[in-house]
Amino acid sequence: MTTTVTEQATVRKDPPGAADGPRRRPGRIRRIGLPYLLLLPALILELLVHLVPMVIGIAMSFKELTQFHIRDWGAAPWAGLDNYTMSVDFNAPVGEALLHSFLVTVAFTLLSVALCWLIGTAAAVFMQDPFRGRGPLRALFLVPYALPVYAAVITWVFMFQHDNGLVNHVLHDQLHLTDKPSFWLIGDNSFYALLTVSVWKGWPFAFLIVTAGLQNIPRELYEAAALDGAGVWQQIRRITLPSLSAVNQVLVLVLFLWTFNDFNTPYVLFGKAAPEAADLVSVHIYQSSFVTWNFGAGSAMSVLLLLFLLAVTGVYLAVTSRGRRPADA
Repeated sequence: MTTTVTEQATVRKDPPGAADGPRRRPGRIRRIGLPYLLLLPALILELLVHLVPMVIGIAMSFKELTQFHIRDWGAAPWAGLDNYTMSVDFNAPVGEALLHSFLVTVAFTLLSVALCWLIGTAAAVFMQDPFRGRGPLRALFLVPYALPVYAAVITWVFMFQHDNGLVNHVLHDQLHLTDKPSFWLIGDNSFYALLTVSVWKGWPFAFLIVTAGLQNIPRELYEAAALDGAGVWQQIRRITLPSLSAVNQVLVLVLFLWTFNDFNTPYVLFGKAAPEAADLVSVHIYQSSFVTWNFGAGSAMSVLLLLFLLAVTGVYLAVTSRGRRPADA
């Protein structure tokens, strides 16, 4: 009996869980490494889908890769910087066409981003206060963003038809705003058709982001401003827009990148050969690569586009961050 009590006392002298210490450490390491293990398939797919093709495209831009070497592009002659020189030579046909496409894309992007932000912000401010039917109306506003791009753009193709399209039927037959039915998918009007479709499917995203940002603005600020005699426009200018500065910074950048790189909308709307007035850079690079079979020049144009977007993004973030530092301090 005495021996048993002594053994129990000896066992009790050991710290509780001392023997379990080495066993818990592998479990802790396993718990810490589990999130990274779960992210590993996504990281591998990201590497295969984005990074590897980007590296291959950069390598292709330094080669004279045409239809004669497409079967074994690794054996294509080394071109060095010739593809880049040809792309930025604005006195030559290739460079002049690329410059025109770049200017069209800049004008299209600026107008589309501005209109998407303006319409989305106005709709979000209008829907901020509760009223009957606000929920269904919000859902209706998000329909263009939720629809598949191809289905939505194909619908617009039928609406822009010259003879039996809904746009000409409303503008010419009902409202009598034009002398004759217009061609919307060719000629100069193709730019406005492309801009209309881009704004139609892009402004609900701005509406969604601004609506989420408005939820963080205390209602007491508007009530205090109303008691001080501030009107609706003063409240928007003094409270809403300054409070949404961080949200708008990200929103404008995302809209700019999406719109500048948009390929699906002009491709489905116009086909492989976009009109000159709606010749965006994305479609122009596609034509240079898969229509004229000059993959080296097309890859060089893609790399130049990537460098331009990186430069614009860096300058934009630097300027907007510098403007916010005094306020944050």
